[in-house]
Amino acid sequence: MNKLHWALLLSVIANIGSWFQFQGHYWSDNSFFKSYAFIILIGGFLSIAYWHSARLSYEHFGMLWNIRLLGFGIGTVTFGILTWMLMDEIPSLKTFICLLLAFCIVLIQMTNVVK
Repeated sequence: MNKLHWALLLSVIANIGSWFQFQGHYWSDNSFFKSYAFIILIGGFLSIAYWHSARLSYEHFGMLWNIRLLGFGIGTVTFGILTWMLMDEIPSLKTFICLLLAFCIVLIQMTNVVK
């Protein structure tokens, strides 16, 4: 796997973790998801994953804009999928179109190689 694949994988993993960090207490009645300990513990790991994702993306593309837009698109699509699967919140047509646009942003940015 090249640097871009690793950057994307780390971004997806970090966004999944972020979903549980911020929405986990709605998903589960488990008090652990509602505790500050969970938020603080997972926050450190997520920060490291996001940092390495940004570093690898910069090394691949040579600019910062790509990871910002990739991160936005990946975060939006990941949030949509997890919310749909775990919370049974089916996206409206308007939300589905926004998810498709976010997916398009990811595809466009993946092909934006200046080197």
